[in-house]
Amino acid sequence: MEVYRSTECPSCGRDAKVCKNCVFYSPNSHWECREHVPEAVMDKEKANFCGFFNLKKDGEAGEDSGQDDALDDFNQLFK
Repeated sequence: MEVYRSTECPSCGRDAKVCKNCVFYSPNSHWECREHVPEAVMDKEKANFCGFFNLKKDGEAGEDSGQDDALDDFNQLFK
């Protein structure tokens, strides 16, 4: 499936081309990406123009596997 910046999830209508849906998303990496991106994407849940984006397949956890929610909660608590 080709994913463009304007692509939305057919089930929920949310943006599909977001960092958290990418195989390279990694909360423990520089700018939370395992690729060498030239600049940080600030909102990981909003559509972006990243050329490295590669959509995760169903069931593909990558490095996101649950740690992400805990990290987000922690960051919200201490901002």
